[in-house]
Amino acid sequence: MKSLFVLPALAVLLQASISGPAAASINSRGSSGGDRGSYSNSQQNAGSRHSGHKAHRTARPKEARFGVASFYGGPQRIAAGGWFNPHAMTAAHKTLPFGTRVRVTHMGNGRSVEVRINDRGPYVAGRIIDLSKAAAGVIGMTHRGTARIKMTVLSR
Repeated sequence: MKSLFVLPALAVLLQASISGPAAASINSRGSSGGDRGSYSNSQQNAGSRHSGHKAHRTARPKEARFGVASFYGGPQRIAAGGWFNPHAMTAAHKTLPFGTRVRVTHMGNGRSVEVRINDRGPYVAGRIIDLSKAAAGVIGMTHRGTARIKMTVLSR
C-alpha cells in the first residue's frame, strides 16, 4: 500500500526539479494550483492595445481633423488665465493642451492660419474650434461666422 503514495510524490518532485517552482503546485491529480492561469487579461496582454490602458482621445501631431470652425471676439476671461485678445492668433479647443500650435485651413478658399490654443470651447454642437477674430479674418471667415475647415496639429 505504501508504493501507491510514493509514485505521485515522486512525480511532483521530479516535475518541480524540471519546471521550477510553478510546477511544484501541481497536485497528484495533475491539475494546476494557484500559480498557473491566475493572471488577469490586462497582465497577459500587457503591451497590446487592449491592455486596459485608456488611450488619449486628442489629436496627435500631423493628424488632420475636418469640421466646422467659428470665431469669437468679445472681452472675456480665458481658461488659460488672463483676458481674451481678439487681435492675437489664438483659438479655443475642447481637449488640446494649452500652447498647442494648430494650422487651420478654410476648405472653401484654401487659406490657412497658424494659431495657439489658449482657451476651452467651442460650446456649440458640431464645431471643433473657435478662432480669435484676427485669425478668422486671415482665412476669410468673418463674414459668414463659420466655415468648413481642416485642422492639423503642428506641435504640443
